Amino acid sequence: MDLYSGLPFWIVKNELYDYYNPLREDLKIDVAIIGSGITGALVAHELCEAGIECAIFDKRTVSTGSTAASTAQLQYEIDVPLHEMIADVGEKRAVAAYHCSLESIDDIQALLSKIKVKADFKRVSTVFVASNRKGRRMINAEYECRLQHGLPVSYLNEEELHQQYGIKAFGALYNDRSAQMDCYRASTGIIQHHQKRKELSVYSPVEIIDYQERKEGYTLLTNDGRRVNCKYVIIAAGFEAGKFLPKEVMKLNSTYALVSNPIDPAQFWKERSLIWETRSPYFYMRSTVDNRIMMGGEDEPFRNPKLRDVLLRKKVRKLSYKFKKMYPEIPFEVSMAWCGTFSSTPDGLPFIGEWPGRKRMLYALGYGGNGITFSMIAAQIIRNQLSGTRDQRKDVFGFERLNT
Repeated sequence: MDLYSGLPFWIVKNELYDYYNPLREDLKIDVAIIGSGITGALVAHELCEAGIECAIFDKRTVSTGSTAASTAQLQYEIDVPLHEMIADVGEKRAVAAYHCSLESIDDIQALLSKIKVKADFKRVSTVFVASNRKGRRMINAEYECRLQHGLPVSYLNEEELHQQYGIKAFGALYNDRSAQMDCYRASTGIIQHHQKRKELSVYSPVEIIDYQERKEGYTLLTNDGRRVNCKYVIIAAGFEAGKFLPKEVMKLNSTYALVSNPIDPAQFWKERSLIWETRSPYFYMRSTVDNRIMMGGEDEPFRNPKLRDVLLRKKVRKLSYKFKKMYPEIPFEVSMAWCGTFSSTPDGLPFIGEWPGRKRMLYALGYGGNGITFSMIAAQIIRNQLSGTRDQRKDVFGFERLNT
């Protein structure tokens, strides 16, 4: 399936990592990672740092799947508000999930700094805008809940929001703990770092079409008949992980994004914060290092790539209209636009770890709007599991919650 169409900004902005290394013979490896996007890259990093032999396999050019289409906003806030998540999955799991997301932003920053990957990582604030009166009631409840559980948050009433950000709405929640980056550059940079150190092998294009479970691990079968024998297999293939799952655990959505022509830096809103709204489907926006506005949203249930793509022009007009309504004084012209498919779960949480009964097939499925931060968590949990270290976060994000 085509994961996206249109012209994702990161593929234009960056030099393509045009890497070609098909699998030419059968292979034996300790850990096979399926997927070379940001999730696979983070998993590979953690395993390489732990001295665990691993290799990445991808049917596409490296990191040109969903990672190339990501708008790469890093927030501790999850698509499902904390007070609603508590009602869905219980206080302990919900609060832990939010705190894990908060910590993962620091972990991503530390990782990129340690291995000197220049991915335009920048700490920014977030403004979560109440779109209507229902949204105001929601952020009031969310504000009290986050305060109660020690999460960074402050409240902007209608007047403060308008004075500080020029936005006419029903109030907002604010925090200064978010970040943004170039997801494609981060992913390819991490992979190249470990390739140069000869710690990581990458095979692309190589499609895994089938697998056989063995007592000591798995045998993976490629589309050209090669076999990969491994002790463990890590599924980091996003919504394309479906063929490796016993049953469907996510729903597919179509999403739309655009980036503007550059604008005068003086015309940006306060702190160049990440801005998103309570309305469903919501829209969100950020800035880029070259002074563009990137925004996305207008999500709807996915049916097929053709219908998703047909709607691109209409959705871009809607996103543009929303921006011009919020900031009519800022000149805004669309430079490029794209649409893609992503997965989400009913409780807003990812799935990390093994399916019950499958101890050697591990999943790093960062479904939802927090895919990058969830992927960092997944990489750490998987590293700890393969190293024999107990990680309590596994209980928060595991498949076992499907039965609760």
